[in-house]
Amino acid sequence: MIDKSEKFEWLVRAGYLSRALLYVMLGFLALTSASAISEGTQGIFRAIEDFPAGTAVLWVMVVGLVAYALFRFASPVVDIENNGSDATGWGKRIGHAGSGIGHLALAWTAYKFATGASEGSGDGAQDAAAGVLGLPLGEIALGALGLAFFLTSLFQFKNAVTAEFMQRIAGSAPSFTCTLGRIGFTARGVVYAVIGWSLIKAGFMASGADGVRSLGTALADLAGTGFLFTLTALGLLTFGFFSLILSRYRIIPEIDPDTRIPKFRMD
Repeated sequence: MIDKSEKFEWLVRAGYLSRALLYVMLGFLALTSASAISEGTQGIFRAIEDFPAGTAVLWVMVVGLVAYALFRFASPVVDIENNGSDATGWGKRIGHAGSGIGHLALAWTAYKFATGASEGSGDGAQDAAAGVLGLPLGEIALGALGLAFFLTSLFQFKNAVTAEFMQRIAGSAPSFTCTLGRIGFTARGVVYAVIGWSLIKAGFMASGADGVRSLGTALADLAGTGFLFTLTALGLLTFGFFSLILSRYRIIPEIDPDTRIPKFRMD
């Protein structure tokens, strides 16, 4: 049974706050420090570690990212977001599970920096991909993950166009929230497409794990595109501010203990 207490709600909100900090740093570093962004998520967390009280911030991110991941894992199990059980609904629910896995990986990286156990300056995405490629049918699994990222990319663009995300945000949110969301989801769609293509090449085209991209390195790959890179970096920075608003105004659903149907409390 999912903890539906106020404590769980605040943990989820801490998750959105952690996501906000992650994307703000990603966009900021992309615009100011090419060397840091080329290190991927390692570079982002290293920059946070260098903040005043950076270790404390990292521990907050560990807790928040784990809480956010658990919230996303609830989607395929009990349909906590009430997406339904048709093909579209299951597509969203599976996508949420993938998001949960991704945020757990981010939480693990934050944990290593918080405990001083981080190693080297490389991007862990390549190491993880190499591990998958070493498994039976690993190439197929990695390629399939790439296709899933492409599907997620399409969902990001769809969100940007339809603004469906506003259905989960309280009406008391600032009036510019929708605009921030549209910009942010568009930028995420671009980056997810780059990540998906890198996974497809590594899995289906046997290009090797070295070409696999994470959030940071995917954005770094766009550096040579000039205007597109700048727009995407600004878009991800905007998504960080959008996530900050969500940490306060996102409607956190509860599961009715009798019907096991999500209930949305409109703040």
